[in-house]
Amino acid sequence: MARIRIPSTVIIIFVTVQTGFLLFMYARYSSFTSHSEKKPSHVHVLILSSWRSGSSFVGQLFSQHPSVFYLMEPAWHVWVTMYQSSAKVLHMAVRDLVRSVFLCDMSVFDAYMPWKRNLSDLFQWAASRALCSFPACDSFQRTDITSEMACKTLCGRYPFSKVEEACKTYSHVVIKEVRFFDLKVLYPLLIDPSLNLKIIHLVRDPRAVVKSREQSVKALARDNGIVLSTNGTKVEDSKYKVMQEVCRSHVQIYETATLKPPNFLKDRYLMVRFEDLVRDPLSEISEMYKFADLTLTPRLRSWIYNITHGQGPGKKKEAFKITSRDAVSVSQAWRNVLSFQKVKKIQEVCKGAINMLGYQLVDSEKEQRDLALDLVLPRRQNQFSWLSFNPKE
Repeated sequence: MARIRIPSTVIIIFVTVQTGFLLFMYARYSSFTSHSEKKPSHVHVLILSSWRSGSSFVGQLFSQHPSVFYLMEPAWHVWVTMYQSSAKVLHMAVRDLVRSVFLCDMSVFDAYMPWKRNLSDLFQWAASRALCSFPACDSFQRTDITSEMACKTLCGRYPFSKVEEACKTYSHVVIKEVRFFDLKVLYPLLIDPSLNLKIIHLVRDPRAVVKSREQSVKALARDNGIVLSTNGTKVEDSKYKVMQEVCRSHVQIYETATLKPPNFLKDRYLMVRFEDLVRDPLSEISEMYKFADLTLTPRLRSWIYNITHGQGPGKKKEAFKITSRDAVSVSQAWRNVLSFQKVKKIQEVCKGAINMLGYQLVDSEKEQRDLALDLVLPRRQNQFSWLSFNPKE
């Protein structure tokens, strides 16, 4: 058989070209890899909480910051549209909506409100300072502290397209949500290279939560039904079944984040107790801002002091509004308002969460009414004992 002889110069040229091609591809791959490992330019913060836990207040602490684009509970649209489903079934839809909002892709709302025309079509839009100032609305500056009433009066008729336009101009996107009951549902967002997600887990003494929920029974009835999977039937939760699920979710979230957490949760989870926040607002807020890569401005410092040092606990009609109140009195109001029989029942269904989150149980009405007895235990790294926690409680 005749052999084909290839000149050595041709072989050298071939090897050189092949080597050059491989080096080129390696350089391309290295460039792509290093690029994909870079954190996104935006910071994404999810305030994860439950109803009546002070989350609207914490949301405003971020909303009023000039670097923050904030939305309050956008997943409300998912639950209203699919109210016959359960919270567990809706987790995925809520997560997908939250991811799109973090990426400033507001087309996700097409599925839930195809008629959208104005800013006012978005749930609680006026709670967002970003939607009340330029470029969403020309009436306020970014450095202004806005009020919902003024915003509703002046900005409601601006087009819905302003939501996406405004979102893209901010360095931080912050969402407050009360519709996640399992931290693991958020894992895909935490490992998503297009997001730089940080989670602030806000908790509150369940007894105080129940006191606050009693001011909003009708407003929460539909959400209660979704939590309890009643196929669309509204529930008033007189037996504290919803509270039991809420307490269980706080245990699950905190346990997942702190007991052998995955590596991608490192430095991306912060648990905050509402009681600590109202007792020492500036210190706690400074910690949250540092966690979120934000700076506390003098104007915000003054505003925070004013809204936490008002007179009285607030009125029933202000249940969903941020007004100037005596924040410490608000956090302790349950001790004078709730009957001891109610407190005992709440402690029965939420005992695990009360112990884990660092609150003191009361054994008598005398202990409950004695405000000199501090029921908020000091936070310590070794405060929570998982061996003593019974998931069935």
